[in-house]
Amino acid sequence: MTTLRKKGEETGYSRFTYRLRVSSAATARLEAEWARCRWIWNESVARSRKAHAEDEKCGPARLDKMLTEARAANTWLREGSSVPQQQLIRDFAKSRAKALKDITARVPMARRAGMPRYKRKRGTEPSLNYTRRGFRLKDGRLHLAGGITVTVVWSRDLPSAPSSVRVYRDSLGHWYASFVVETAIEPLPPTGRAIGIDWGVKETATTTSDAHDLPHARHGKAAAARLARYQKRMARRKPARGKAASKGYRTASRAAAKVHKKIARQRQDTARKWAKRVVHDHDAIAVEDFKPKFLAKSTMARKAADAAIGATRTALIEMGRKHGRDVRLVHPAHTTMDCAQCGARTKHALPLSERTYTCTACGAESPRDKNSAHVMLVRAGLNPAGTDGTRPAGAPLPQAA
Repeated sequence: MTTLRKKGEETGYSRFTYRLRVSSAATARLEAEWARCRWIWNESVARSRKAHAEDEKCGPARLDKMLTEARAANTWLREGSSVPQQQLIRDFAKSRAKALKDITARVPMARRAGMPRYKRKRGTEPSLNYTRRGFRLKDGRLHLAGGITVTVVWSRDLPSAPSSVRVYRDSLGHWYASFVVETAIEPLPPTGRAIGIDWGVKETATTTSDAHDLPHARHGKAAAARLARYQKRMARRKPARGKAASKGYRTASRAAAKVHKKIARQRQDTARKWAKRVVHDHDAIAVEDFKPKFLAKSTMARKAADAAIGATRTALIEMGRKHGRDVRLVHPAHTTMDCAQCGARTKHALPLSERTYTCTACGAESPRDKNSAHVMLVRAGLNPAGTDGTRPAGAPLPQAA
């Protein structure tokens, strides 16, 4: 379940995802619908690039006009439902607006959203978004606009009527339906404790509480040998350019996709279990707002990817919002250079090989990651009075600046 709730709200929106049983006829219709949507996306990219080159505006209104003209001129587009096509235009406009905003604000490349690109036929899996007027649930089945009916595997009940649904297919060929529903916060009893969390590579998460540190699970390293075996088979059976892939290549490709899927699910399971334990034991959480995209260009790229810092951070934020905890994101700049005791800052950045932080002002010594975790608490205004991370009885938590 993915939480879309904002901090301070009593209710919010969450995503409930279910597996679908899709017949061959429904699969053909969904793929045909996706072919139309993919054409519209690529046409939007082409129009956007042309407008950017000519220094013209290409907003949602212009894209809606393009869609209306294209449906009027092409019978092939009119054969499909207008709902997923319009939603694709909305998604494209949001993606483009976010990229332009980052460029205007001069956001660093490591944190910047890229401009929308063309979607290739073979490299992109179908993903169709339907609003409330484009679908309905009847007798446990999902009826989509355009006469498409699929069976939902109801692993749990929906808490309320869904407002939208996204139907997509993963790399293994499995279809899923992700419903957006309104949910209420599930409050937990107060504990009077606060925790600071620092992300890293040696340990995925280092906290101010030794009992809540998250060691590196190494799920990817455990499956590396098996994954390499399937990838070698794919390399030996790779088809020539312009020729169809053999049955052996498709079998090896599916086996490799299964390994990747298992690793992703293991990482997600580890992250959710750890996040649940942290949220249940603490009222306030100071999290480093760390985006590990730049690590992909470093010598630690493989180990950083296996740590799944981004997925773990997302799981923690979602779990905290689900249970109404106070989650505060802290900017990561200079967190390894500041002293958690006196606030002094070193004159130069510490090399990664130096794992002990020694303050030149007050002389305090502590493990580097532990000091950074305490800096998170200080910057978030949650610095506890005691060294065990517990505030005095009855003392309220400070408000965010």
